[in-house]
Amino acid sequence: MERFAPIEPFATGMLPVGDGNELYWETSGNPSGTPVVVLHGGPGSGSTPGGRRTWNPEKYLIVQFDQRNCGRSTPSAADPSVDLSANTTEHLIADLESLRLHLGVERWVVWGGSWGCTLALAYAERHPQRVRAMILVSVTMTRRSDVHWLYHEVGRYLPEEWRAFRDGVPENARDGDLVAAYDELLNSSHDPQVQFRAAQFWTDWEDAAVSLEPGWAPSERYRDAGFRMQFARIVTHYFSNGAWLEEGQLLRDADRLAGIPGVLIHGRFDLGGPVDVPWLLAEAWPDAELHIVGSAGHQGSAETMRLQLAAAERFADAP
Repeated sequence: MERFAPIEPFATGMLPVGDGNELYWETSGNPSGTPVVVLHGGPGSGSTPGGRRTWNPEKYLIVQFDQRNCGRSTPSAADPSVDLSANTTEHLIADLESLRLHLGVERWVVWGGSWGCTLALAYAERHPQRVRAMILVSVTMTRRSDVHWLYHEVGRYLPEEWRAFRDGVPENARDGDLVAAYDELLNSSHDPQVQFRAAQFWTDWEDAAVSLEPGWAPSERYRDAGFRMQFARIVTHYFSNGAWLEEGQLLRDADRLAGIPGVLIHGRFDLGGPVDVPWLLAEAWPDAELHIVGSAGHQGSAETMRLQLAAAERFADAP
């Protein structure tokens, strides 16, 4: 199956959501089609035009937006002085509801990739009556244990790169929680030079963590200093706080997803996201089907895309 051709949005806008924040949103495809909301990863990555290409534009109303303080939403975390205290998982769940109401959508298909899976699950468990179906790719639940794995234990596969990451924090913090240490540098130091340096170390590790996957190339987005700052500040803000979720909360409350069909797609060689994450979720959510892609890592593969396209076709007329 081939991805759909690139298309342009037919509508865009800025939605005020409180606390001085405005969300950039756009819609493409068929205005009368089945609504799907596309939740980008990161947190803090922002949406991309490629996110439109999974969905048949004749059948879907494709909704994309940039989560708080990233992409074209304002104010941007690329400005080191922007306060992120009004950017939490609770805020993002509320933002999704504000956007749904603003667009006049009753219920939508929810797609999430990486961090977007965590947000999708948190939203669906809070508002199951608003979700037609879910497609989750490179599944995350952002448990503190998962965060620790990615920023400490994965270093055993990449010792040289991880040591450079560890050495990016002050010496007295190197034997502790590195995510908390980077959050302190990026969001509490108030020294732009310290912040820019920390953002570089952080994104170098993010790139290294997927560097063993087939077809890997260094991320073009990390070449941009503004993107590095935006991404590193937001992701450390979320991950140092466990995404403001109780440990295991999304798994514990998976019974709230009963009746919502789901497709979980995960690469067996996703170093940062071990396969037991989607496996446990599938056990707790009987309406979900799990696909483990043997050839893929976190960034996916042709088979990952084929499974997404098949799921999108299946849910195009979801009741």
